[in-house]
Amino acid sequence: MFSLQTIFGKGDKFYGLLESSAAAARESARALGELLATPPAQRSLERFKLARQREKGLAAEISQELVNTFVTALEREDIEALSNALYKIPKVVEKFAERYSLAHERVGDVDFVSRAAMLERACAVLEEMVGLLRKGMNLETTKVLNDKLQAIEAEADRLILELYRDTYTHETDPMRYLILKDLFEILEKAIDRCRDAGNVIYGVVLKNA
Repeated sequence: MFSLQTIFGKGDKFYGLLESSAAAARESARALGELLATPPAQRSLERFKLARQREKGLAAEISQELVNTFVTALEREDIEALSNALYKIPKVVEKFAERYSLAHERVGDVDFVSRAAMLERACAVLEEMVGLLRKGMNLETTKVLNDKLQAIEAEADRLILELYRDTYTHETDPMRYLILKDLFEILEKAIDRCRDAGNVIYGVVLKNA
């Protein structure tokens, strides 16, 4: 026989798992900033692999808990949507780190550090939004944070557009052009994934307000 605690006591666990997923996403963004600031000979991709593996394990645990749990604090589809959105962030960040490490000699002095800092800011806001879910889903506070996340994403788009413009205007090496374009698009996608996760959270809070 299942106890009431078994049926209703999983809420905190889902919140905790989602919070850990958001923390893993932020860790991957922090690792990217440090990678870009590290001399090439000392760079390692290990932290990115660990963050993605951690995120993958958390996503699998959330899926299993959804199978095992009758009643959840949040709707099942909302938990799945947020888990999937969070899972994609370290995956994209690791992809950028791998490509950048392979091509850094061709990249030259292109500034990715400031864009990586924006990604970490976005992940920090996202982590705060996830943490608010267990505290009562305050719509006003969530909207303020989501607006901040949208503003970071919009500013990142503007800055990346400047990189595109500079590349289109001045780049004469076709291979370097393709490498830079690939890196720009991956980094933009990472920030977009943060925006997507923020939209999921805002939708959940709006629905439960």
